[in-house]
Amino acid sequence: MAIITDDLMDALREIINIGVGKAAGTLNELLAHHITLEVPRIVIIHSNDLGEHISKRSEETLSLVTLPFSGQFSGLSTLLFSMDSASKLVDMLMGEEIPVGDLDAIKTGTLTEIGNILLNAVVGSIGNILNSRLSYSIPTYHVGSLRNILLPILQQESEALEVTTRFTVQSRHITGEILLLFKVGSFDSFIEALETAING
Repeated sequence: MAIITDDLMDALREIINIGVGKAAGTLNELLAHHITLEVPRIVIIHSNDLGEHISKRSEETLSLVTLPFSGQFSGLSTLLFSMDSASKLVDMLMGEEIPVGDLDAIKTGTLTEIGNILLNAVVGSIGNILNSRLSYSIPTYHVGSLRNILLPILQQESEALEVTTRFTVQSRHITGEILLLFKVGSFDSFIEALETAING
């Protein structure tokens, strides 16, 4: 298992912030609102703790966008919100409260696009800065619990990065999370690439 030093965590935080900054710029160009994105917390979840971590939230229904990535290191990137946060974010971005009958289609499209932009920017920044060519699949929107959506794929995944992301729109704060799940063996390759990048 790779050893994560303070220098590596600082470098990782900087890379994630670069990606989130790019995503904020893209979202601001596309939408009629100024969106600020912050990353107050990054946590590494090791393989032996990952199933338990997800199981703790097994009863919570969440709104998720998933985007698989592959290359030098492979895995699944996920943007997730509570259902309440997802609805509030869509309401703020649309400038009005969405009628219940239209909510599902509008929310699905809006959150899928936000997830696509944010996850592509974060994973893309990781790939660019670490000089690792990565490819992406089509983003997919899900509603359900982490247990039902993610546990079935954890047999192929090992370590994970949990990134807390705070969206600020019209001075209101909405918190989401990015979860990067790395396939078995990929996390060590990722850390090795990170070490190479910071050591020149």
